[in-house]
Amino acid sequence: MPAAVNKRILAALLAAACFAGAFPFYRVEAQAPRSAGEIVLEVNSGRVLYESDADRVLPMASTTKILTALIVIEDRPLDVPVTVPAHCTGVEGSSIYLVAGEKLTVRDLLYGLMLRSGNDCAETLACFHSGSVEKFADCMNRRARALGARNSHFVNPHGLPDKGHYTTARDLGCIACAAMRNAVFREIVSARSAVIPDGGCGYVRRLVNKNKMLTAYDGANGVKTGYTKEAGRCLVSSAERDGMQLVSVVLDSPDMYGRSRALLDDAFAAFSYRKIFDAAEHRYPVPTDVPQKPCVGACLHDAWYPLREEEEALVYTEAELPPRRMLPVQEGEELGILRIYLKNRLLFSQKIVSIECVKKNWADILGQIARDFVRREDTCASINFLRSAAWRAAAPQTG
Repeated sequence: MPAAVNKRILAALLAAACFAGAFPFYRVEAQAPRSAGEIVLEVNSGRVLYESDADRVLPMASTTKILTALIVIEDRPLDVPVTVPAHCTGVEGSSIYLVAGEKLTVRDLLYGLMLRSGNDCAETLACFHSGSVEKFADCMNRRARALGARNSHFVNPHGLPDKGHYTTARDLGCIACAAMRNAVFREIVSARSAVIPDGGCGYVRRLVNKNKMLTAYDGANGVKTGYTKEAGRCLVSSAERDGMQLVSVVLDSPDMYGRSRALLDDAFAAFSYRKIFDAAEHRYPVPTDVPQKPCVGACLHDAWYPLREEEEALVYTEAELPPRRMLPVQEGEELGILRIYLKNRLLFSQKIVSIECVKKNWADILGQIARDFVRREDTCASINFLRSAAWRAAAPQTG
């Protein structure tokens, strides 16, 4: 069979498989072999756009340092000087060759950690944060569980091989998404180079980021490379285009850069970041106990979500509001809940709050008293009429 015919048949089979839902994307990059575990997520929503063996438990080498950096950034001031302990120098593997006793800021150590993958920086930061590597590992495990990483376990801050140190592509993707939502973390991992001033070692360190995606992929802005013999080649990469921020994870990848480019290309081609709710365009009036004074509610935030083109028509909202509110209602007070769905799956929910302060005045109070009085009079009149009718029905008849 001619080669051209073979290509046409293969293209037809791939198209049919994509249409049937066998592949998450419209295209498959045959030149980039699959990794042992991989996933692509949109950062802000956490939506999984693609996955393959995403829950397979695997070692992750220096991509561990994503969680290390996030914890330190969240918990410690960045410009505090740190004295490098002797036991944190000479750590095997990648290093920026810290010298015992030199003083660098937390920020400097984070650049050494994320740009050059310094294992000595990792242990120095861990000991500064928690007092020891072991205590910091406990902190890593707690933070990972809080982020939804249920199938991971950490025993060190750098990712050197250990049987008890593992993750999954899904867990690592969740951790990376949380990290990329942190502005300081994004600033550090997107830097192509950095300069660390002399802290007592006798020279200035000039660092170049090991992550080649930053210079080779349009929109790339992070995150971290990793390699050990046990873990293979690992890469967590991120890129932003047209307002959509994606993270891809490949673990034990034969071609970590080629596969990451292919996964990100497919995701950007298949999905776009769409505004599915415009807060400024929606108002929700709620009746109050003063008929002429309803209060008006609104949501405070727009909602965006990565969608395929055909999914946009499947998005809808539901507002849950009370039948009536008693005044006064303060500005910002919760009135109800808005829920946003894709098909029948809940995507977001947020509060509907009053956009104004609505109070009763004397006229409202007097009007309420008058209405209550009229209702009581009407009720009494009805009761008296019924009593009279009952009395007449029971009275003896006369001619």
